[in-house]
Amino acid sequence: MSRVRRSFDVLMALGSLLVLAPFLLLIALLIKLTSRGPFLYWSNRIGVQNTVFSMPKFRTMRTDTPVVATHHLTDPDRYLTPIGGFLRKFSLDELPQLIAILKGDITFVGPRPALYNQRDLIAQRTGKGVHTLVPGLTGWAQINGRDNLTIPAKVGFDEYYMHHRSVPLDLKIALLTILKVVRRDGVTH
Repeated sequence: MSRVRRSFDVLMALGSLLVLAPFLLLIALLIKLTSRGPFLYWSNRIGVQNTVFSMPKFRTMRTDTPVVATHHLTDPDRYLTPIGGFLRKFSLDELPQLIAILKGDITFVGPRPALYNQRDLIAQRTGKGVHTLVPGLTGWAQINGRDNLTIPAKVGFDEYYMHHRSVPLDLKIALLTILKVVRRDGVTH
């Protein structure tokens, strides 16, 4: 990762955490008041060069939820906490990932980090060389279908991003992500 990108990530993540601190504390408190367990969920994810790291998210599912991608659950809604659906609807559960950006595990824009047990996605990304990129909070696949994409389509978008990375593309992805979150486009769980 370039020094410019890393400096941008650190400054933006720190600034965002400072500005959002009261809101983040309120979400943490609401999670604690409405469900058992910690307010953060640490998900094992695949990072650059297929290394495993722990990525924080606000916990939206009950503590007895099986550890699989949400789309593999028979009835994901039955595992949601009382405010989990709301947090997911507006992608608020993703905000603690600013910590992962500060740590350097992820960047603002890049392929979304796979779950450690998504072997098919990991294998296809590795085959295309996408595993050499630092994963991101948002990415090209996120704004082009998100949960509605097949794994080959997702990898295709990741590969496109890898070959066309640029500041203008990153800005486009960041702006379109905000639009997609507000409209809730491509979110199925």
